[in-house]
Order: sequence, then structure tokens, then C-alpha cells
Amino acid sequence: MALVEWRPFEEIGTLHDKINKLFDNVSGKEAKDESSFLPAVDIYAEGNNLVIEAEIPGIDKKDIDLKVEDNVLTIRGKKEFKKEEKGDNYYRVERSYGSFVRSFMIPDNIDKENIKAEYKKGVLKLILPRKPEAQSKSIPIEVQ
Repeated sequence: MALVEWRPFEEIGTLHDKINKLFDNVSGKEAKDESSFLPAVDIYAEGNNLVIEAEIPGIDKKDIDLKVEDNVLTIRGKKEFKKEEKGDNYYRVERSYGSFVRSFMIPDNIDKENIKAEYKKGVLKLILPRKPEAQSKSIPIEVQ
């Protein structure tokens, strides 16, 4: 018999999640109501911009909602399950469907008025430009 390390805090986290799901189901609110799936996101710096790319294939542009409020950027959308009524039998459904919400705190040095969004080939690309005064500049050092 192999020894297994006991990690009580991991078990508490799992128990916490199960209790939350239980109360969500009892209250009539589905556990997957607001976040049936979470799109994968990459965040990186590109020049003087902060860029957020989210993979959300199969979603129409009209079903994506973007908002910035109090330094929080929120991406919200919905991917509908399109079931054909031809009598097709599904043996396996692995793709995620439903609503999703992703929120990100954005730094104060972002120019919120000039955020741009592009949606191409299932990838939503948000370009968050930094304010001009927030960009780094070199400071010359005088030698004496």
C-alpha cells in the first residue's frame, strides 16, 4: 500500500466548492448560470500597449459585450448550443456552451477612452494603450 500525503487545505477548498454548488442548485440558480465556461486568455505588453487576447470561437460579434467601469474591464458573451432537429444523435459533446464573464483589473495608466477591440478567427484582441505620461522615459545621468 502506497503512502499518500494528506493535504487538508486542498480538501477544504473542494468541500467549499461543492457546498457553493449545492446552495446554488437549492436556490434555483444554476451553478453554471454566469460562467458555463471561461475562455482562455493571454495578456501581454506590445510596445506602449497592454494586449488581452481571448479565445472565443463560434461566437458572433453581436453576442460579445465589452465594458470598462471603475478600472475593471469585463468581457461578457454567450455561446448557444445549436442542436439540429434532424434526428442526429450526439454521442459526445466536448465543446463548451453557455454564458461566460471574464473581468480584469486594468492599471490606472491605461487610456480607457482609446481601448480598441478586434475579433478575428475566433480570437478577441483588446488593445489597451497606455497614457502618454505613463510611458517610461530615459533619465540622463550627469557625470561630474
